[in-house]
Amino acid sequence: MPEPSKLLRKLSQQLFTDPVDQSQFVAALVTPQPYPAAILWTQARPVVSPFECLAPLVWQPAFVDRLVSESQPGRQPLHAAGSFYCLDFSSVFAASVMLAIAAPMPTVLDFCAAPGGKSLFSWVALKPQQLLSNEVIRKRLKILIANLKRCGAQGAMALNLDPAVLAQRLPQSADLVIVDAPCSGQSLLAKGEKAPGCFHPVTINKNANRQKRILAEAAKTVAPQGYLAYMTCTYSVAENERVGEWLVNKFPQFQPVTVPYLGSYQSKLTALPCYRLWPQQGLGAGAFTLLLQNTASGTPQPLSPDFLAQQGRVIYPYEDRQ
Repeated sequence: MPEPSKLLRKLSQQLFTDPVDQSQFVAALVTPQPYPAAILWTQARPVVSPFECLAPLVWQPAFVDRLVSESQPGRQPLHAAGSFYCLDFSSVFAASVMLAIAAPMPTVLDFCAAPGGKSLFSWVALKPQQLLSNEVIRKRLKILIANLKRCGAQGAMALNLDPAVLAQRLPQSADLVIVDAPCSGQSLLAKGEKAPGCFHPVTINKNANRQKRILAEAAKTVAPQGYLAYMTCTYSVAENERVGEWLVNKFPQFQPVTVPYLGSYQSKLTALPCYRLWPQQGLGAGAFTLLLQNTASGTPQPLSPDFLAQQGRVIYPYEDRQ
């Protein structure tokens, strides 16, 4: 096994008290192994699946399949036809907190949507009448729109706005706000990819502060009794549990939601009911997820049709979903 960096070893000690867990975590990043592929069915699953699937986990959504490692779903004609969306199973884990919310959901706002996996997950799971998929980085907007169109996301609209603008123009209007927050991307190493400087304190602190800025604006857009789903694909406590604690302290009306079916994955690094998938568990490269509910009283503010008409790009005209 290649020699891990001092910063990686330090991180492993912050995350785990057991030396065995520390060693397994480091090994998963230094000598990455392939993880099973996953697909999210956005259209009706064929009676006979074209894939060899692994046994579903207890918490695994019914519309998601885990495939054997050698599968190449992106080459299947059904992919081009928009029948499914390919994603890392860690993303499925992070998004699965949405299953704790009753469907249908009138309005879903995805703050950091590209390339579209979490938006499509919410579209399938919660059947929103209005799905607003925002991507602040303009060059990533094209792939977001392409994926929403390919998978037939009716009622979806793509936006390219700063979080502060969304907070100002769409206050207390979304029943669910998703923040798949920008992060140091440490889990990329578990996929065999590169993430230069991902363990450096400067990188971690920069990303933690950026997440706080985004979440502070996102919280303003959540309707009374609505939900905020915060998730990342990194391991640092400073970017995950500490940010979650900061959010609850700053916005005490937001209360963490316990997700019973993820109980065995609950983080031991905070008292909050948030959940972790680790790369050494063999399911995916890793993820963090936390669901909160806005306990404030009141009624949702209506969406501004003029604002959306000016700023949004309609994926498909709205149609009642059966």
